[in-house]
Parts: sequence; C-alpha cells; structure tokens
Amino acid sequence: MKSIIDSPNTYTRIAGIAYLLIIGFGITGQLFIRGALVDFDNAALTASNILEASDIWRLGIAGDVMMHALDIPVMVILYFLLKPVNKLLALVSVAFNMAQTAVLIANKLVLLVPLIMMSDPQYMSAFESDQISSQVMLLVNIHDYGFALGLVFFGFACVGYGLLLYCADYFPRFIGALMIVAGLSYLTNSLTLLIAPSLSGVVFPILILSLIAELTFALWLIFKGVDAREWQRNVSKGVAY
Repeated sequence: MKSIIDSPNTYTRIAGIAYLLIIGFGITGQLFIRGALVDFDNAALTASNILEASDIWRLGIAGDVMMHALDIPVMVILYFLLKPVNKLLALVSVAFNMAQTAVLIANKLVLLVPLIMMSDPQYMSAFESDQISSQVMLLVNIHDYGFALGLVFFGFACVGYGLLLYCADYFPRFIGALMIVAGLSYLTNSLTLLIAPSLSGVVFPILILSLIAELTFALWLIFKGVDAREWQRNVSKGVAY
C-alpha cells in the first residue's frame, strides 16, 4: 500500500467512507433507535419500550461503539493530511477529538444499565415498577448530558480541523469554513444544554448546520480528496515529513 505522501487520495477516500459511516451510525442510534423508544414525558412507557425492544436497543449501542471505533482511522488520517499546515494545531485538534471519543464510549455504559437492571429479577424485586421506570429515565437523561459533554470536545476539534482546512492549499476554503461552523454549532448546542437546559430545544436545530458541514466534508474526501499538485508542493517543503 502506497504511503499517504505518494497517494493521499487513497487515504482521503478511506477517511471519507469511515466518516460517512460514522454519520450514519450516529443518526441511526440517536434518532431512529433511541428517538423511537424514548418518550421523555412518559418514564413507564420508555422503560417498557426498552425492555420489549432490548435487541434493538443493544443494536443501537453496538452501532455507537462502531461509530467510535471508526473515529480512530479518521483521526489518524486527518492528522497526517493536515499536519503540513500546522503540526501543533493538527495534534491539538486530534487530542480534542480523542477526548470526545473517550467520553462518548464511557457514556455508552449508561445505556447498558437499564438492560442489566430490567433483566435481573434481583434488581426488579428490589424496586417498585415506578421506581425502576424513573431510574431508566434518569439514565437516559444522563446519557444525553454525557453526549453533550463529549460534543464540547468535538466542537473544539471541528474548529481546529476547520482552521487547518481553510489554510490548506490542497483543500477548498469553503470546506474549512463549513467545519468551523460545525464546531461552533456543536459548542453552542452543548454549552446551552449544560448551562441553560430550558433553551436547549430552541438551540438544537442548529445541529443541522453540523450535519450539512460534516456530510459535505465526508463526501468531498471520498469523491474529490486533496489537490494532488498542491499536496505534493506542500510535502516537498518538508514542513512535517
């Protein structure tokens, strides 16, 4: 397999496909699985839904884990693609991204607790049914806050990636601008949830901007990649290699 210096667009395609899968797994788990089973106004119904559709709930968790596993090759490839622009900022951006991934992986344990609790007669006999339902809803809420906490780090990562992409001669500037917007959208949404949760419903639609930006970036990586001539010119400077 050729190196990233000689064949950068082989690696951009790998990163783009992985990024596209990350987006797909993320939307499926958060919106189509948990969104379908969780009713934030009805704890008893939510607990019942999770118990009846425990296999689907587990698939959602497995999809999330796959999403975070795919984070790793994307982070590594982006680091090597962007470090010719500024090695320190590329490293800082990846560090923020790694922190996000670590927080979100740990957060998945919260989603397993309802299954463990409701499938074990020992736990079920220790609490009244309404107490179990309340605990399940509490765990779902904690997961949402953990998700927001992780996306604070991803927001900073996206801003860093965006600045590097904007300054890179071998990517179009609008991709960098979009990723900066994505990062600011994540930061706005997550910090609003943490600081002023009553306003989170108003701010949440801003994440559409993040989706558009990341989807555009992923597709660009797959179908366009880097400008090979500009890439080789930057690499030949010997800035980072």
